[in-house]
Amino acid sequence: MRSAKDFFRPLAVGAPMPLREIPFRPSRMIHFFDPSNEKMAAKVPSLATQVDVLLGNLEDAVQADRKEAARNGLVAIAKATDFGETQLWTRINSLDSPWALDDLLTLVTEIGHKLDVIMVPKVEGSEDIHYVDRLLAQLEAKAGLERPILVHAILETATGVANVEEIAGAGPRMQGISLGPADLAASRRMKTTRVGGGHPGYLVREDPHLDDAEAPRAIYQQDLWHYTIARMVDACAAYGVLPYYGPFGDIRDTTACEDQFRNAFLLGCVGAWSLHPAQIDIAKKVFSPAPADVVWARKVIAAMGDGTGAVMIDGKMQDDATYKQCQVVATLADALATRDPELRAAYAAAELLQNKEQ
Repeated sequence: MRSAKDFFRPLAVGAPMPLREIPFRPSRMIHFFDPSNEKMAAKVPSLATQVDVLLGNLEDAVQADRKEAARNGLVAIAKATDFGETQLWTRINSLDSPWALDDLLTLVTEIGHKLDVIMVPKVEGSEDIHYVDRLLAQLEAKAGLERPILVHAILETATGVANVEEIAGAGPRMQGISLGPADLAASRRMKTTRVGGGHPGYLVREDPHLDDAEAPRAIYQQDLWHYTIARMVDACAAYGVLPYYGPFGDIRDTTACEDQFRNAFLLGCVGAWSLHPAQIDIAKKVFSPAPADVVWARKVIAAMGDGTGAVMIDGKMQDDATYKQCQVVATLADALATRDPELRAAYAAAELLQNKEQ
């Protein structure tokens, strides 16, 4: 076991110092693109102005004979594009594949200065993070990088869920964890072929009516992913890393996509994957606090002063716990407003309206 004193020391001579705290940068949507697809590559500069995170995908959605083209395409795109405040991530191939090592060797040495986060698929335990951590340190030293590249794990096997706490705390590079529902469903032998979202067969039914046992009974569809998201959020919160919902596969069903994203947001996730431009605005809407909620949060914070004691506001009791909840909302709103002019204007307008009504 390594000494706790060594936890924040570089794992290779000449590598940058590990971060002591993961910076919270807006990441409401992680927008995936295939770097081997010329049409998608051409859209990257315009997409960079619309999203919080752009992710060059090298893994499952890329055919085996296109792996090298995708890797080289990402290098070319990164070198040619000014991403501004938008983060550049990549999802490498799984660690048991023949491509993962070359992904890391090429990307870190060629474009490591532009890469913010490397997403690692099918992480099953801390040993996977330790392997990537050491290798990244060596490559960062070789490339002369001045800041560490962070690591994001995808939770998509039953073993990974069982070990989610140790994954979240595996090292100072850990930026966050995403739910990968499709592979996780296969790993668990779940009887669904959907990529995220609910299932009409997973439900609870109203009790029979006492006066008519044959009368129709209301049914309520349940969330297949509630337990896993909640456990992932707890693990991330305990270790200071960020939880994300993953993909929602039915691009046409924007209503259900918004519902699933909102469930994840309410449970504590900070963002979700967007697989199509139609999902960008959904994620932007859902993972940004509503203006009315921000106004209320600021009102509570102002009334509470140092956050101790209890006050009544509009007939509702507010105390230390609600003060902390409101700080979460207000802090997130401040971070997003610096990035999103439209959101900043909406928050300002809501606050102005509130002041006029008082």
